Amino acid sequence: QLVESGGGLVQPGGSLRLSCAASGFTLDYYDVGWYRQAPGKAREGVSCIFSGDSKSYYADSVKGRFTISRDIAKNTVYLQMNSLKPMDTAVYYCRTLTHCSVLAEGAPVFGSWGQGTQVTVSS
Repeated sequence: QLVESGGGLVQPGGSLRLSCAASGFTLDYYDVGWYRQAPGKAREGVSCIFSGDSKSYYADSVKGRFTISRDIAKNTVYLQMNSLKPMDTAVYYCRTLTHCSVLAEGAPVFGSWGQGTQVTVSS
């Protein structure tokens, strides 16, 4: 099971750190992706971290502002979001992936999603 947390209301230019905590399995064995879905828009891939590695992928829209990382001891993946913009407003979801290319290429993802965490960037 994966549980997302850390969302909230933040002003433009602010920061948030999202957490994706796993239970029942070792998250480091998997590529882990963050997706987001804004109202009325399709879900989009934001970032992904490779299993057993610090290599990562970022969508162009967040490159240079977001950082994905792992804490193996806590079995958690984080998404540090800086310089937030109103366009970043969305529900953010994490999930394991067979490979980060699934997210990078916008391939369909099957299976259920978690409850997500709401991020709202507004003044």
